[in-house]
Amino acid sequence: MARVKSEWAAKVFALVKGGNVDAAVAQIKVAPTVGDITRLQGLLSALPASPAQRQLDKVVEEERALLAAPRLHRSP
Repeated sequence: MARVKSEWAAKVFALVKGGNVDAAVAQIKVAPTVGDITRLQGLLSALPASPAQRQLDKVVEEERALLAAPRLHRSP
């Protein structure tokens, strides 16, 4: 079975283009995978620079770092 690429990045990008930055930030904080975050970064790079754009870039980079970091586990 072929895996279909997630549409998550396109949907979050649509929120950004629609001006709903708060909803986009909330979605970024629950991003499914590093790949999705990376695809979103590519889409966001096409937007003109603005204060909201800089905020989004920062949030996306922070979440990408968190998703890419190894998890700490505790044994029960």
